[in-house]
Amino acid sequence: MKINIKAFLSLTVLLAASFSACKKEYFNRPPKSQITLDNYYQTAEQVRTSTTILYSAPWFGYCTKGGWAITEISGGNGRTWSPDIINFQDFSVTGTNFEISSVWNSLFIEVAQANGIINNLPTKVPSSVDQAVVKNALGEAHLWRALAYFHLVRIFGPVPIIENSLDYVDNYQVNRHVVTDVYKFIVNDLKYAEANCSPAVRTGSSPSNARVSSGSASALLAKVYLYMQDYPNARTQAEKVIASKEFKLYGIDVPGKTFSDLFLTANNNNEESIVALQWTGSGGYGRGNPFQGAVALNGIITGTGDGYGQMAPTFDLMDKFDATDLRRKPTYMIPGDKYNEINQASGGYTVPSDANSQGTHAQVKKYIVGTPADNGGVGGAQSSANNTYMMRYADVYLILAEAVMAGAKTSTDPVALNAINTIRRRAGLSNLTVIDRSGFVPNPDYTPGSNEKGKRWPTNYKDDLLDERRREFAFENDYFFDLMRLDGFNKTEHPIALQIIKQQDKGTSDNSNPPQRYGNGYLTNVTSANLLFPIPATEIVADPKLKDPPVAYPFK
Repeated sequence: MKINIKAFLSLTVLLAASFSACKKEYFNRPPKSQITLDNYYQTAEQVRTSTTILYSAPWFGYCTKGGWAITEISGGNGRTWSPDIINFQDFSVTGTNFEISSVWNSLFIEVAQANGIINNLPTKVPSSVDQAVVKNALGEAHLWRALAYFHLVRIFGPVPIIENSLDYVDNYQVNRHVVTDVYKFIVNDLKYAEANCSPAVRTGSSPSNARVSSGSASALLAKVYLYMQDYPNARTQAEKVIASKEFKLYGIDVPGKTFSDLFLTANNNNEESIVALQWTGSGGYGRGNPFQGAVALNGIITGTGDGYGQMAPTFDLMDKFDATDLRRKPTYMIPGDKYNEINQASGGYTVPSDANSQGTHAQVKKYIVGTPADNGGVGGAQSSANNTYMMRYADVYLILAEAVMAGAKTSTDPVALNAINTIRRRAGLSNLTVIDRSGFVPNPDYTPGSNEKGKRWPTNYKDDLLDERRREFAFENDYFFDLMRLDGFNKTEHPIALQIIKQQDKGTSDNSNPPQRYGNGYLTNVTSANLLFPIPATEIVADPKLKDPPVAYPFK
């Protein structure tokens, strides 16, 4: 059932049951249990567990398809023929699209859940509960609310800022707020989280690493400041996180581990994880990670009857990987690749020669973890148990490099070089001696009318940092947002992003070996207006104010 703005503004019950109780009729009947806000928060453990919901269930609607359809398919890393998400490929999504509604509802449910904690804990928790526990829970809620808004503003632009959902239950007509104020709100929330969440030092892969910390807030602040092009603050926050030594890079700070190991269920909540969604894998549909079920090539991989191959890598993404890049095989599969961690009972899984679900003779590997037996007996149909990263420590290094450059076209600064080269060394690539972000440069291989790799366009976009981020975080729901910030975080026109998107090869090929591309995947009609996704039509019907120009937010 779709949730209009009145419904999600009412979602303030904090237990996991509240996620399944988002039907309108729920708000018109008294609770059947004896648990109320006045008697629930009586112990430190009850306060701690009140934030658990923020780490999983509300995000499910974002993670099922809409989130990766926006970031990976619209971004140009993935392509599809699947009719329910193909509109994200050519930017023809309308307000009636089911997945865009799922994204909107999912993120505002997260906001409502966080609001419930933020507004109730200060008055409902007795003085007998350790105030450090209360402060940490409030910090967690502020961080997750900030993260939800960080997604909302990057997808929809101006959106309503809602601090207390109950304020709008009877009058749910709300305006959108200007982008700069949404970012200010995000920064304020993250500063609160940084000051109130407990510090941590992460060791090994452990459930004790699952919850966010003050360092998690610092890292997210670095990323938000980078988007705002506030380079001094982005650098300060990134250097703070690195100096804290709370997090560690697999394969650099953690010997014996590799980039590939980051995406195994056994390594959930590892030292590189800054913020991650926590999926149970044993709770059925809606409680586990749905990504593998949607994009894995087949049921042999999943062992649970799903594996629909609904997204495959584009040629444009594959072109960015050097043959020696150790991230290639853990990111996408090509025929002949063998993965010992999948289908272990049969000696591993080898990608068949005819693997070609979406026309590019390659399949997604990242987050594809295999059968329940491959994962300690956990997992089910569209319900894997591997975490979804919302931010990894590698991001902090690349943020630092970009913040040090502070908009410069090239740099030989040793701090910036060390940061990007640390990530490159883990990938088995040589060190850069200069970071080049020249932008559009003449293409010496340009051949008018050619469909061959690298010859179709008179200019190429040279950006070592953007390319490194793309290789590092492909299929981690980030690349489209990276493209959109190239022209400025609060702009309505996106000439750089548009030109890059128009030059992406999202097309298909024949069955030759190697495959010959058809050159049929280039966009010509996309405009800046297409790059901002529409608010769901049902929301506008329920709240016509969402059509009005955004207004300033009255900060307290």
